[in-house]
Amino acid sequence: MFGLGTLAASAQTAPLVCLITKTDTNPFFVKMKEGAQAKAKELGVNLQAYAGKIDGDVDAQVQAIESCIAGGAKGILITPTDTKALVPKVKQARDAGILVIALDTSFDPIDAADATFATDNFQAGELIGQWAKSTMGEKAADAKIAFLDLIPAQPSVDVLRDQGFMQGFGIDLKDKSVIGDESDKRIVGHDITNGNEEGGRTAMENLLQKDPSVNVVYTINEPAAAGAYEALKAVGMEANVTLVSIDGGCPGVKNVKAGIIGATSMQYPLKMAALGVEAIKKFADSGEKPKTTEGLNFTNTGVDLVTDKPVEGVKSMTSDEAMKACWG
Repeated sequence: MFGLGTLAASAQTAPLVCLITKTDTNPFFVKMKEGAQAKAKELGVNLQAYAGKIDGDVDAQVQAIESCIAGGAKGILITPTDTKALVPKVKQARDAGILVIALDTSFDPIDAADATFATDNFQAGELIGQWAKSTMGEKAADAKIAFLDLIPAQPSVDVLRDQGFMQGFGIDLKDKSVIGDESDKRIVGHDITNGNEEGGRTAMENLLQKDPSVNVVYTINEPAAAGAYEALKAVGMEANVTLVSIDGGCPGVKNVKAGIIGATSMQYPLKMAALGVEAIKKFADSGEKPKTTEGLNFTNTGVDLVTDKPVEGVKSMTSDEAMKACWG
């Protein structure tokens, strides 16, 4: 159900830290694991890493949390695949004295965890929405937008990125905490991708059948964007669509350079995980819990827009610059 890796097992007095990611195949989570492993080795911390088979594998994450509780973990770092369903299990871990830190994806409610280390996902979506609107210019008023989201459960990372894009593009948000309740005529529709290339391809095909005049595509992440591009290319539409995404993985940055993705928002998974391990080690040593970024209810680990077609008023870096900071 899930993969397990242990470091520094010989240090019996070292605090045990669990890392629970959504999958162990997405480059984002691979890099997150690398960051946690490196920092654990540096600090002399025991690390156990778990992952679901696919995005949405709640059972695997439940079992992982149970294993961490039984194993006497001092802290859990988790990218929750279902931000509501896992809350009772997280409460059980916290009641056992375990520090729980959400990485990348906040729980609903966010204070279900002791802390959240994440990209400002709303800002990440807003940046690519602003870029897409500026790039289209006057044509943005008549855009036909396809939304390639994550999973039906609408975890917070999914909602924040989707709604951030809409605000950046100038779409009126009804309920900011819900995907799909908007009435803007420019929205062709939403489909789910499971955050992978195959899902992105299928979702794009479905939305093209619904409206073949799509000219803007928002994608939850870069694997989904790669799949969407293949679907567009298959029907000869790749040159006529503005495709945007979020991640900042090296394959995605290369797709920006190649003109496949117009713009992406770069996040920093290695930093998230390393900071998380540091926070749990500090908690183990002193009992001190991490503090939030000023003005926010989480610790912001940063986000940057990547594009080779900059627009006025939206700060960005080039794909060449981004290659020095990308991951995967």
